[in-house]
Amino acid sequence: MLGFLDENGRAMGGTSTIDRPASKSTRYAPQMIIAAGCAIAMLTFGPRAASGVFQLPILASRPWSTDTFSFAMAIQYLLWGAGQPIGGMIADRFGSRMVLCGGTVLYAAGLMLTAIASSALAFDMTAGVLAGLGLSGCSFSMVIAAFSKLLPENKRAIAFGLGTAAGSFGQFLFLPLAGALVGGLGWQASTVIFGLMMLIVLPLSAIVATQPLERTPKQEAPQQSLRQAFAQAFGHRSYLLLVIGFFTCGFQLAFITVHFQRYVVESGLAPSVGYWAFALVGLFNMAGSVLSGYVSARAPRRFVLSFIYLSRALVTLAFISLPPAAFTTYVFGALSGFLWLSTVPPTSSLIGTMFGTRYFSTLYGMAFFSHQLGGFTGLVLAGVLRQDTGSYLPVWWLSIGLGVFSALINLPIVEKPAPLAATVPA
Repeated sequence: MLGFLDENGRAMGGTSTIDRPASKSTRYAPQMIIAAGCAIAMLTFGPRAASGVFQLPILASRPWSTDTFSFAMAIQYLLWGAGQPIGGMIADRFGSRMVLCGGTVLYAAGLMLTAIASSALAFDMTAGVLAGLGLSGCSFSMVIAAFSKLLPENKRAIAFGLGTAAGSFGQFLFLPLAGALVGGLGWQASTVIFGLMMLIVLPLSAIVATQPLERTPKQEAPQQSLRQAFAQAFGHRSYLLLVIGFFTCGFQLAFITVHFQRYVVESGLAPSVGYWAFALVGLFNMAGSVLSGYVSARAPRRFVLSFIYLSRALVTLAFISLPPAAFTTYVFGALSGFLWLSTVPPTSSLIGTMFGTRYFSTLYGMAFFSHQLGGFTGLVLAGVLRQDTGSYLPVWWLSIGLGVFSALINLPIVEKPAPLAATVPA
């Protein structure tokens, strides 16, 4: 019989086959698992968040336009998202370590080979394809999926927040580091250094390794197939609303990550204002993500998400309406940071509530694909509209409109286990 979880993730009525308790086979204490996962999130998120620092130096040394750089970053976001559900399926079936290690090697190669990319196609293949596929296997999304399987239920929500916050600390750490390295050694040496740093993830992956399916004790083996899990998820209105809302998150974050610092320079401010303001995004997101994880364990998560999306829209509206100034830019960075990845804890915990943790990596991966599809859309539009109109304002207004839209569509989400789909052959 297929059991369910209550809204706190506890089993309801019978033996659950869509969820199972945290793995008992791990040799590591929960605190060590969380620490290793946070370190991985920090290392892999940092260089990606610093991509905006590299835009002007790269364009100054290559005969490319803004849309060339933006398109490569859009490919990275799209493949990061497209590879996430595939990586999730592999992790669900064979364990997370091979996915983390494979992703790390690809990401490191993408970063280092970017230094010798002399054509737009080579840049697309390194900074876009290799880095995007690598991130799909080693980013904080895979860490969150591992947390869902390795940690007891009462530690998951706060662990989701801590893992997200660690990624933001990587952003805070790598932004000024990227600025200093690019200024002192040049952008090519900086990408090589960042690529070598990623290899630290390889030994850390052993600590957050989940067990392959065949090692799951027989009495806990799930009866629901992956095909049935997909049918259940994509037939569930609340999951679809959640996934559509996550599109907006990706659109907003990708646009700001890649183009915010150029927008600041074109507004007449010093480049240092841009990367320090973006470093504040990372710093304040540590607090925002942890608080979001804490609140998501205690309040309706649909309201948390609606508040976050609406607040982003209002903060952006105020920023583009005020005259450009260093102070308002720093305030925008701080407020945006507080709301930056705070969508992740309520989104991930809602997926766990709806479907349990058995196929969490896969179903969160599908939601994350929507997030990255939003990022791809935002980056393509930003590159094209900036090239055609000479301004980023149309994209800022799109970001505001999408924020209001997502605030509204998250409100009808039902926070309880999803009903079974119609019978689907395994």
